[in-house]
Amino acid sequence: MAHGRFDNPVIASLAGVKDFFSKQKLEEQLKETHRVDSKTCLITGANSGLGFGIAVEMAKRGAYVIMAGRSAIPEAGEKVKKMSGSEKVEMIHLDLSRIDSIHQFCNTLEEKNIHPDITILNAGVALPKARMLESGLEEMFMVNYFSNFILTNLLLSKNLIKPLSKNENKPRIIYISSNSHQGSSYIDFDQFGKLNNYGVSQGISYYSYYKLVLNTLAIEFSRRLNKDDAVIPVHVICPGPVHSNIIKEAPWLLRKVLGGIFSLVFRSPAVAAKPVVYMAISEDYENSTGDYLHMFNPKKMDPKVYMEEEGEKLWKYSIDLWKRLDQNAITIDD
Repeated sequence: MAHGRFDNPVIASLAGVKDFFSKQKLEEQLKETHRVDSKTCLITGANSGLGFGIAVEMAKRGAYVIMAGRSAIPEAGEKVKKMSGSEKVEMIHLDLSRIDSIHQFCNTLEEKNIHPDITILNAGVALPKARMLESGLEEMFMVNYFSNFILTNLLLSKNLIKPLSKNENKPRIIYISSNSHQGSSYIDFDQFGKLNNYGVSQGISYYSYYKLVLNTLAIEFSRRLNKDDAVIPVHVICPGPVHSNIIKEAPWLLRKVLGGIFSLVFRSPAVAAKPVVYMAISEDYENSTGDYLHMFNPKKMDPKVYMEEEGEKLWKYSIDLWKRLDQNAITIDD
């Protein structure tokens, strides 16, 4: 049976205390003078939390920022403009719990001739109990994993992410993950895509488990896109503990306890965005692929993430599930 590293949300949150005080090896590599004026940056879940912080930082550095989210449109975008001092910010609706919304989002990018140079797949949810969607899928499975499989395939298969962008720099794909994936179980393919009813304890377990699934996907994309050379680098990063609204649906008492921990030792979205921006714009990550950062520290992910047989099996199961649900499914293999 699938399980993650933690089965207690308080213990999971306290695990971030050590991260708060850890030395950040590459922190000084990110300079205020680093610019991305010619780049287009797409960020999912950009209307709040970490995604919002990344949007502000990238806009400050000159990027044309596409903020994808399902709420706070256009308010969040206007706020990013004000905080960054840049007008090169656009919000586009994207509800990652709906396959049709992902298609519509990509259609909008096509219509606007938008080709992201930097794609930061940040959106995620942490739910206190299982919630079934109209598709029959559970929401955390859909948003935290499956939507990323669909969106990345559509962006690539529609040539929205091109092997070489106009400025001849390699486009880059970055998946936002969590170091809590370490120690999660092997992927349970017997239960893949099936609804599992869970409560608060199992919810935090599934959260870290789906991060392992997501990381396995990232490495599989890295293999498939970069067989001979790093043509479209694909990387993974854990930004560390972030003081965001991800616990907004937790029970009241638990929300108060976790909120106290968050306020004391978790980083603000503005601070947590820094290592993500570094990985997104640094030349150090242009000619490699499949790298992992835990904040500003290079690390290895859970060994299961790198197993080719796991990646291939995940790819097959994901394609089969998508094609059962969506007659317009199209992958980079098609």
